Amino acid sequence: MEYRSVGRSGLKVSEIAYGNWITHGGQVGDDAAKQCVQVAWESGITFFDTADAYEAGAAETVLGAALKELAVDRSDLVIASKVYWPITENPNDRGLSRKHVMESIDKTLTRLQTDYLDLYQAHRFDPLVPIEETLRAFEDIVRSGKALYIGVSEWDAEQIAEALRIADDMNFDRIISNQPQYSMLYRVIEAELVPLARTEGLSQIVFSPLAQGILTGKYLPGQPPPAQSRAADQGQWTKDLMKDEILAAVQELKPIADELGISMANLALAWVLDNDNVAAAIIGATRPEQVLDNVRASGVKLTAQHRERIDKVLAGHVKDDPRLTRSP
Repeated sequence: MEYRSVGRSGLKVSEIAYGNWITHGGQVGDDAAKQCVQVAWESGITFFDTADAYEAGAAETVLGAALKELAVDRSDLVIASKVYWPITENPNDRGLSRKHVMESIDKTLTRLQTDYLDLYQAHRFDPLVPIEETLRAFEDIVRSGKALYIGVSEWDAEQIAEALRIADDMNFDRIISNQPQYSMLYRVIEAELVPLARTEGLSQIVFSPLAQGILTGKYLPGQPPPAQSRAADQGQWTKDLMKDEILAAVQELKPIADELGISMANLALAWVLDNDNVAAAIIGATRPEQVLDNVRASGVKLTAQHRERIDKVLAGHVKDDPRLTRSP
């Protein structure tokens, strides 16, 4: 496993991160989740990402229990979570108000069975709350020791630039990361976010690097998705990609993976990690074998020729317009 710095901060993370959106507390049982976390740790993954909204807190609870069972020093782990989405019907249990942020961090720490987070992230931008209010709440959380660094998820370049300006004006700690969707098929961040991040010293911690499993090649054109697969169980997340022309193009990536002696999932992860602004690619897993395969992508290097061939295969199927609506 290789490790990377997050932005200009001193925080280092495993370049493959383990996430539990959809899986823990939902798609897989607790025992399987704990097995995946154990294998992730044994494979060199030190970075674990979750959010309070995943399964209404259940994902944090499962991850916390699994990490506790590792019986390792807390300092050996990098644990990240997020705040924004509602969990209850309480009108204050949502958004990035000071009340919600300050109350949510305590609940998250309890569920994760830890005294602090390494990274606390605003899960989305909140247009109803002044950025100053949110940043002051995050600043107080950092000063209290409940989180060491702050980041955001799925903010656009304009929103991040404004937050950085305000942080500088108010002498607050700056955002060190953004967590966007990014894959061979979804490159929206490249036009505006990545250039800004390179200039301002932020990193991307990307989710869905396998495009919800599409880039593993397991979905074939003209055939229904395998039973219990992501496309079968969570069709709303994959419907835009489950088109025969896209699935057929993805199959044409297999010779490239074969030449490199890696799986198609490894190829997709290696492509994402080839971007020097990416600190980590978040994987999800329902079985330990998936974790074992995914970590083999760490350290894989693509040549310019590989990248050109990938671009040629996927031409016409890539979303790269920053004006696209961001994912839910």
